[in-house]
Amino acid sequence: MLAEQGRLIQDPQMRECDELILEPDSTVARSIFNPHRFSERFHALSRDPRILDKVHQLLDSEVYIHHARVNIKHPLNGKSFPWHSDFETWHAEDGIPKPRIMSVWVMLTENNQFNGPLYVIPGSHKTFVACAGQQPGDNHKQSLRRQEYGVPSLDALRRLNEQGGLASAVGAAGTLVLHEGNTMHGSTDNMSPLARTNLFFVY
Repeated sequence: MLAEQGRLIQDPQMRECDELILEPDSTVARSIFNPHRFSERFHALSRDPRILDKVHQLLDSEVYIHHARVNIKHPLNGKSFPWHSDFETWHAEDGIPKPRIMSVWVMLTENNQFNGPLYVIPGSHKTFVACAGQQPGDNHKQSLRRQEYGVPSLDALRRLNEQGGLASAVGAAGTLVLHEGNTMHGSTDNMSPLARTNLFFVY
């Protein structure tokens, strides 16, 4: 999977696609959107029954992929993702009516306390947090590099934290993580000398 991700990044045609997202202050790849559309290997994984069986059980229905991506945090300078709820953004920007969404992460490298793991607020999926402000048109083109809109207030985060605390999703390469689309989550910069790379599919 890591070799396939590297192949896509080096593909000259990919460099011309909107699906390749760069770090906010460099030309280094930050994310590859919808890798299952550019790679048979990622496409096959998106349909793996070891993933789909769990998603079907939790959503209690057939599913389709809303989108997918590979997120890459390079050693020392892989940048953070601020606290946010995916559903709040997709509701405001894409018009998704309710959070019947499951994000499934596959850790392609080890995720540990030093390389910018996913932080979540347990139980936050039960509370919708609307974010103040009006998002500009085509906000996704900027927010995928540096998110400024759709970020919850400090008071909202404090209330959620009082109810659920904080947890981090850490594990060895190959670990599978599932979280509901309304879950409040974010991640820090990668301070380690090792990359942190995760693939996720949104069903």
